[in-house]
Amino acid sequence: RRASIIHGYGATPDDHWFGWLAERLRADGIPTTVPALPDPQDPDPVRWADAVRGELGTPDEHTVVVAHSLGSLAVLRHLRSLPGTWRLGTLVLVSGFVDRLPALPELDAYIGQGCDVTGLRDRVDRLTVIRSDADPLVPTGHTDRLAGMLGVSAHIVPGAGHFLASDGVTSLPEAREAIPR
Repeated sequence: RRASIIHGYGATPDDHWFGWLAERLRADGIPTTVPALPDPQDPDPVRWADAVRGELGTPDEHTVVVAHSLGSLAVLRHLRSLPGTWRLGTLVLVSGFVDRLPALPELDAYIGQGCDVTGLRDRVDRLTVIRSDADPLVPTGHTDRLAGMLGVSAHIVPGAGHFLASDGVTSLPEAREAIPR
């Protein structure tokens, strides 16, 4: 098995709960990477797509992908672009969305029309969507809509904001629990 943790807008691999989760997965024998996406303060859809493609390639039933916020959209677009038959073992989306964000209009060009997720659920063995009950950046309805489009219900973590270190979130046990040991 192998795992990848994909950060979001304005983040680096060393931020928030990414390192905590990577350490836990490695301790359980799952090689884990947290790649740095290019120019996280000014994300370019093509450059991010290239970076995610380079990191994930074509997944298989042993692949684990955890993505946060805008990283979720980048991962969903990558999966959508894959030709042929593929499977993904585990997908965990934290504060995921496919709709434009009122609080971050600077991301409108990146988000564009979002991503068609039709059929993705059928190719993912274990799918978890996690959101807070009070996310100031991604409306809870956006994450609930994505979860519904993917055929699951969102797991709600009370008081976690946008799952940032500045929200007090430097560990995310709910994400670890979503990944089989």
